[in-house]
Amino acid sequence: MKHHDVAKLIIENVGGADNIQNVWHCMTRLRFKLKNYELVNHEALMKEQAVVGTNHKNEQLQIVIGTNVNEYYETVASLLGMDTQDASTESNEPTERKGIISTFMDIVSGVFGPIVPAIAGAGMIMGLMSGLSALNIISNESHTYIVIDMISKGVFTFLPFFVAASAARIFKTNQYLAIAIAASLQVPAMTNAVAEGVIDQFNLFGFLPVPVFSYAGTVIPIIIAVWALSHIHRFIDKILPEVLRTVFTPTLSLFIAGILTLVVIGPAGIYLGNWLAAGVEWLFGVSPILAGIVVGGIRPIAVFTGLHHAMTPIALQNFANQGYDMLMPMMFMANISITGATAAMYLKVNTKEEKSIAISAVVSGFLGITEPALFGVLTKNAKAFIAATVGSSIASAFISFFGVRIYGYILSSVFSLPAYVGEYFIFIILGIIIAFATSFIITYILVPNETGTSKAK
Repeated sequence: MKHHDVAKLIIENVGGADNIQNVWHCMTRLRFKLKNYELVNHEALMKEQAVVGTNHKNEQLQIVIGTNVNEYYETVASLLGMDTQDASTESNEPTERKGIISTFMDIVSGVFGPIVPAIAGAGMIMGLMSGLSALNIISNESHTYIVIDMISKGVFTFLPFFVAASAARIFKTNQYLAIAIAASLQVPAMTNAVAEGVIDQFNLFGFLPVPVFSYAGTVIPIIIAVWALSHIHRFIDKILPEVLRTVFTPTLSLFIAGILTLVVIGPAGIYLGNWLAAGVEWLFGVSPILAGIVVGGIRPIAVFTGLHHAMTPIALQNFANQGYDMLMPMMFMANISITGATAAMYLKVNTKEEKSIAISAVVSGFLGITEPALFGVLTKNAKAFIAATVGSSIASAFISFFGVRIYGYILSSVFSLPAYVGEYFIFIILGIIIAFATSFIITYILVPNETGTSKAK
């Protein structure tokens, strides 16, 4: 079935175009915000070969497609008459009030899903260059290294721009005004003041303090700023006469939101990000093993429910504050554990179709994409899913005990190994072995041979 036909089927079985308030995607899933979730026909969706799985979590319908999800998203958006580049208009339909946690998860997944490919791609290049440098294959002072390093670090240096553009689509405001707000945090006057360390604040109008901070690589301040911009923009546009809106709505929105961001939101976001990072650091300080058990244990569940992007802001804040992160290696362990349990399931199923699904999911798992394994294989058997969780916890506790860390955001796959070359390399290799072997063995022992052929739900 062609993408157009699949997209039509998806729209029809989520309740039709009139039931869809918004749709976006991450690396593997279409994510829908619907008016009435009771209209969703999960059974019909699962009969379509292109659909790996469905999940309804936190007032969000997730349809797992795979790494080619963008092709389906573009077609769905086209059929719905949506402009995938501009989310400046907002539905006037009333929406059900949701809890703070549900709203937060929607925002995080919506903001980071589309920009993860850029972050992961840049991180992969950064990891490769770090590995080559550690092996003395290339000097970090050579022009080649410096130029390639520019390519990888550009994303992280100007990450607020990416976050602003993505957040604007979630908050239904003008993307270019959002990017302008992000730019105000990155102008030379601010970055030079940080580098020189001569002053700790500017004085706006002689009495409003504008704290001097480095916003490179930060995400929380700009998400909050774009949220504020969206409300300011709508309020101004509502109260101004129509004849004045073209000129004065963007002018006043940028001026007010810009000042609010520099004086209040930016510094508050920095402090909030620091507190989150400090909380994780505190957990590691209490017990690295406990931190590994907790993070490793919740990771497979987080991926299954689509909440795994919630850790992204904390990891990025760790890079900004410390220059390294200890959460991402645990994400790596979770991916390998899921892959190990799936590999064991390959030996348990007897049908050609399910063996094919399992082996392709194993390959995807090693490459850092675990949704096919989770939805296509492990959700059919609770024991296999638990085995993956146990393996993830044990391996994460192991690498955490030895202080394994990574110095750049990178997709958690076998291709990220060059980023670990150095003092922690042996421990990440042992962690991979523990993660895969533990989940594989537990699954193989606990799960009986099966012949089921139904798709995972």
